[in-house]
Amino acid sequence: MTKNDCPLIKYAYNLIFMSTKIFLFMEFKKQKTIGLIGGMSWESTIPYYRVINQVIGQCLGGLYSAKIVMVSVEFAELEAYQRAGDWDKCGELLADAAEKLEKIGADFIVICTNTMHKVVADIEVRITIPVLHIAVVTASEILGAKLKKVALLGTSYTMEQDFYKQKLEEYGIEVLVPDEVNRKIVDSIIYDELCLGQVNLAAKQKMQLIISKLQAAGAEGIILGCTELGLLIKQADYDLPLFDTTILHAREAALRALR
Repeated sequence: MTKNDCPLIKYAYNLIFMSTKIFLFMEFKKQKTIGLIGGMSWESTIPYYRVINQVIGQCLGGLYSAKIVMVSVEFAELEAYQRAGDWDKCGELLADAAEKLEKIGADFIVICTNTMHKVVADIEVRITIPVLHIAVVTASEILGAKLKKVALLGTSYTMEQDFYKQKLEEYGIEVLVPDEVNRKIVDSIIYDELCLGQVNLAAKQKMQLIISKLQAAGAEGIILGCTELGLLIKQADYDLPLFDTTILHAREAALRALR
C-alpha cells in the first residue's frame, strides 16, 4: 500500500502541507507595508530605500527585503510652491500622494524629507493610517544619547520656522540654529548643490566652519535636519555626535514595519 492509497496518510500529508502554507503566510504577514513619499529630492530617497532594506535583511536574514510602496513627487513643482509660500498647495500634493499609498496597501507613511513635515497635519486629515514623524524619531535618538542642547541644520524653512524646532522642544530639547548669514549658506548648499547630486570640498569646508561655531555656542550634537546633508557631512569628520535624520528615519521605518 502506498501513502496515496491510505486515507489517513493522505490526510496527514494534506494537514502538514496546509500547516506549512499557513505558517509561511503568517511569517510573511509579520511585515507591514511602508508607504514612502519620495522625490524631495530623489538624491535622498535612494538612501531611504537602501537603509530600510538593509535593516529588514539584518533583522530577518536570508532573502528578506522590505514591503514598500512609493509615490515620487515632482520636486521642481513642489519647490516652486515652497518659494511662493504656498504651503497649502504643498500639503495638497503630499496628501494626494499619501492617499494613493493608503489605497494600494501602505500601513503607515514615511515622508522622505524634513522640510515637508511642515504639512503633516494636512496629510493626516486625508488618511486613516499614521505618519512616522521624522522629528519625533530624531528627538527619541537625542534623548537616548542623554543630550539636551543640539544644533539644527536644514533648509531655511526648517531652521527658521517653528514646525520642526517646536516638535523637538516638546521633548525638552533646546535647539540652536546658525545665524542668518550661515543659514543662507546652508540653504544654498542644499538646494543649489546637494539636491543636484553635487558634493563639493568647498561646501564641506563651509559646513565644518558653521558646525564649529555651533559647537562653540554650546551645541552638544548636530541634527542633519535635511535628508541631503548626510551626503556631505560624515560622523568621522566630527568629535560631537551627528544625528543623520535620513538614516534614523529609515531605520525606524524598517523596525516599525516589523512590530
